[in-house]
Amino acid sequence: MSALVGKCAWAQRGFVTLAVAGFVASAAAAPSAIGLVGSKKDDFQTTAPHAILVDFDSGTVLFEKGADVPTPPSSMAKLMTVEVVFNELKRGRIKLDDEYLVSEDAWRRGGAPSHTSSMFAPIHSRVRVEDLLRGAIIMSGNDACITLAEGIAGNEPAFVGMMNNRARELRLTKSYFTNSTGLPDPAQKMTVRELARLARHIIRTYPNFYGIYGEHEFTWNKIRQQNRNPLLTLNIGADGLKTGYTQDGGYGLVGSAMQNGMRLIVVVNGLRTAKERADEAKKILEFGYRGFESKPLFAASQVVGYAKLFGGASGSVALVGEGPISVLMPKNATERVSAKIVYSGPVPAPVRQGQPIGNLNVYRGERVVAEVPLFAAEGVGRGSLPQRAFDAASELVIGLFRTGSKKI
Repeated sequence: MSALVGKCAWAQRGFVTLAVAGFVASAAAAPSAIGLVGSKKDDFQTTAPHAILVDFDSGTVLFEKGADVPTPPSSMAKLMTVEVVFNELKRGRIKLDDEYLVSEDAWRRGGAPSHTSSMFAPIHSRVRVEDLLRGAIIMSGNDACITLAEGIAGNEPAFVGMMNNRARELRLTKSYFTNSTGLPDPAQKMTVRELARLARHIIRTYPNFYGIYGEHEFTWNKIRQQNRNPLLTLNIGADGLKTGYTQDGGYGLVGSAMQNGMRLIVVVNGLRTAKERADEAKKILEFGYRGFESKPLFAASQVVGYAKLFGGASGSVALVGEGPISVLMPKNATERVSAKIVYSGPVPAPVRQGQPIGNLNVYRGERVVAEVPLFAAEGVGRGSLPQRAFDAASELVIGLFRTGSKKI
């Protein structure tokens, strides 16, 4: 591995960027049709107007097309609904055995009378949270989602507020929700990039619950329904996540599969038929497994770089990844890769070991292909009074310099 060369540059608004360059990895040119640098002769094509393929471990973007265009998420919006429920369970605010009432509204808009996807929960019945989750995930039941929303927040609009707040916490800045079901609403939008980010978060954060997405069927109210995810039956290692369809949004799918220890996440949206949706998602996954391999950047506990501290016993703190840091690269060629450590700084002391500090952004050319969280490698206490005074004076001078520069 080549040595990494770092240089610091101060940016406006207190953000510090540590640019790291000089790493050369084995890589092939990536298709320009998906917004990556490469040869048009070898372009990989998909009929999906919006698509993305992401490596779960590193977050490396292997393929993208129209990935940042907000589009109707249809029932894929239920990923956000379920994430809120998972988060409430994880925090102990609700329990799997809690029972929620199926209101007349939930029954009419999401149950049998709605003629939409439903778990067919009887009106005024009480259903356990665990069963409602399976109804929402496996059956895509709109009645299950509305019942969960009303049970947790008192009413669906209040729950939608929780969804949007949670989306901001997860950096889903282009996502906006107006209901818990994904039923048509022109204001409800997500990008395939943010759907992939949400899927990656769910898989990583809720391993005890994620297995529900891979269950092939669920019976409720004596009605047996199959999981709507077509990838689960294609023998490609798929174990999640969610399909969606509305007339305005077309056919979409968020899928995840594991082969030979490598998990990939695919998202497509805007396709014309259910068959095309399944075919294109499978084709994109196969492209990833066939054409890419993992390349190490940093070993576990290896220092990636340093972040400047303010008022600390030391002037900086070493940064490491959560584990080994690698990136997926196309096979059988060479390409220069660069990386930047990006954080808001200087970071105020004290800093605890393991504290999140920033991200390592990995680039191929001008495009970010991976964002890896970085953490403090060690704890750093507050500095002495003279040290803190010196840091404060330094920040004042830098601030005056910035102000003066802006006036020129």
